[in-house]
Amino acid sequence: MEVSATTKYIRMSPTKARDLANEIKGLSVADALRITEFNARKAAVQIGKTLKSAIANAENNEGLSADSLYVKNAIVDGGPMMKRYRPRARGMASPIQKKTSHVTIILSDNA
Repeated sequence: MEVSATTKYIRMSPTKARDLANEIKGLSVADALRITEFNARKAAVQIGKTLKSAIANAENNEGLSADSLYVKNAIVDGGPMMKRYRPRARGMASPIQKKTSHVTIILSDNA
């Protein structure tokens, strides 16, 4: 059985979060939680929250044990960008894209 959790509109670039998401793919839930807790990156906090939410969904909604779960997939998609402009020399303006991310974690109990 598969269980998922999604966190949307995280104020972080998707490329900075994807490497950590790829690192926890295929690991057991305990190992993935350990990696997210002891990683110093901003993405680790948000991915850890989403992982804990997916574990809670599995335990409360489906009645699964957290010991038998593993991370089947961890996806970081791009969300909408906030577009801003920064003044530059000679009356010009340069665009700034403040990116957002959507994090989806899928847990499974099949090995």
